[in-house]
Amino acid sequence: MPHLVRVYIRQVIIGFGVAAAFVAGLLWLNVGNLWHLVTHDSAGWIAVMMLWVFNGIVFAGVQFALALPSGRNDGEGGGRRDALPVMLAELVPVRSEEPRRR
Repeated sequence: MPHLVRVYIRQVIIGFGVAAAFVAGLLWLNVGNLWHLVTHDSAGWIAVMMLWVFNGIVFAGVQFALALPSGRNDGEGGGRRDALPVMLAELVPVRSEEPRRR
């Protein structure tokens, strides 16, 4: 298995673990009366699973982005930013045929 795939799988597992801790913290601290909402409804477990999965996707993406090197180690780089021309905006008056209403 390529190294990048192994790193990605590891970061996804870490991200979903952090998401599980985050959702458990939300439920334990009863943020927005969430504990009452999910325990007093028959479909409350679906809400908890959705919270975990969606937060897991976000946290896994952030975890993977933090794990990758930025690629800027020598202070140079930046692509073609200097090669692009700079266009300055110039204001042009526009006349209206209709009279001004107040």
